[in-house]
Amino acid sequence: MKAQHPSALIAEDEPLLAAALEAELAKAWPDLRIAAVVGDGASAVERALELKPDVLFFDIRMPGMSGLEAAAELADAWDTSSTPFPALVFVTAYDQYAVQAFEANALDYVLKPVQPARLIKTVHKLSLAINRALDPCIGETSGQTSAEASLQTTAKQLALLMGALQPAPTAPTLPASVARLRQLQVSSAAGNNVIRMVPLSEVLYLQAADKYVRVITEDAEHLIRMPLKELLAQLDTEEFWQVHRGTLVRADAIDCVQRDETGKYTIVLRNHSDRLPVSRLYSHLFKPM
Repeated sequence: MKAQHPSALIAEDEPLLAAALEAELAKAWPDLRIAAVVGDGASAVERALELKPDVLFFDIRMPGMSGLEAAAELADAWDTSSTPFPALVFVTAYDQYAVQAFEANALDYVLKPVQPARLIKTVHKLSLAINRALDPCIGETSGQTSAEASLQTTAKQLALLMGALQPAPTAPTLPASVARLRQLQVSSAAGNNVIRMVPLSEVLYLQAADKYVRVITEDAEHLIRMPLKELLAQLDTEEFWQVHRGTLVRADAIDCVQRDETGKYTIVLRNHSDRLPVSRLYSHLFKPM
């Protein structure tokens, strides 16, 4: 059982706003210990995995990796056998659409600038959740199965929220009259100067790699110099499924999905030896019918 004084990690790239949130938390929740304050998403993931706090306050918009992306990466890397996944609260500037998305997906939020009355409500919910997790008759006796199930629920909520708040913002909007891509113009991974036309029906999966997207077929690998998000906006999402933050797989290319003893899924492809890990955010796609 963890200490009776819960701990929190704050991820906020604006120091004044981070200090304001910390000050308001000190008033609303005197027993809460702030374990760390970081200014970017990558540091938030690193420090959360190191410190295992009870609560995460993640700013939605941070440099490099957003708060949503950081939460998704952390959820995928978290080991529930040692510690339950922290309670998650997003910090956001007021936007009615964003607020509706949070409420629709049952994820908590506080608004910037911090509003004490709203923060008190959040603190009350968090306190109840943490006390419930520490109740020996409820939390710890249920073991890893309960912790993993809770994290799977959070991951699904995150996936839905990311879909609602981040519909490929960097990609151009395609008019309804414009057909989706049927083939890709690709370069060879070997580095020659030939441009090939690869039908999407031959593509097994697409994977982000630095500034490129790897295009994997049964017998070759090609490259596209385009962000994966931009490419995703031009694909049929019923044909290509996102199974990881950087991986899209053609649904018809999936032979089976294997689940290990920890609950993690791995995709086995038809006619190809590569195995594709499935992020917790997308594992709900493979629940038995």
